[in-house]
Amino acid sequence: MKTKQKDIYVYPVIFRNEGEKGIAILVPDLDVATCAETEEKAFLASRELISITIMGLEEDGERIPPASSVSEIALEKNDTVSLIDVFMPAVRLANRNKAVNRTVTLPAWLNAKALEYNINFSQLLQEAIKKELHLS
Repeated sequence: MKTKQKDIYVYPVIFRNEGEKGIAILVPDLDVATCAETEEKAFLASRELISITIMGLEEDGERIPPASSVSEIALEKNDTVSLIDVFMPAVRLANRNKAVNRTVTLPAWLNAKALEYNINFSQLLQEAIKKELHLS
C-alpha cells in the first residue's frame, strides 16, 4: 500500500557528544544513526539522514513512522535533543535528477574514433535521447 507523501517531516534527533570522537546522531523514530565532527555538520547530517531514510521508505511504499514528542525521548549523559525538519519536495526533486549509470555497447572502431575526438559519451547520449523524445 502506497503511503501518502507529506511535504514536511519533523523528528526529534539525539545529538550525543562523544568528545574527540565527534557527535553521534540518532533518530529513534526511524531507527537510524550517523555521526559528524562538528555541531554544524551534525545538524546538516541529521537532515540528510532523515530525508534519505524517508525517501527510501516512500520509494519502497513502506509506512513512515510518526514522530515522537521530544518529552518521550530518553536521554543519556552528554545527550541533547532537537527537532529537525526536512522539506521533502526538494529532496524528491533532487532524487529525480540524479544520474544513473547505463551500459552501452558500440563497435570498438567507433569507440576509438570517439575517444580520438574527445567525445563526451554521457552528454552525447543525453542529447540524442532528448532529441528522440522531443524534449528541450
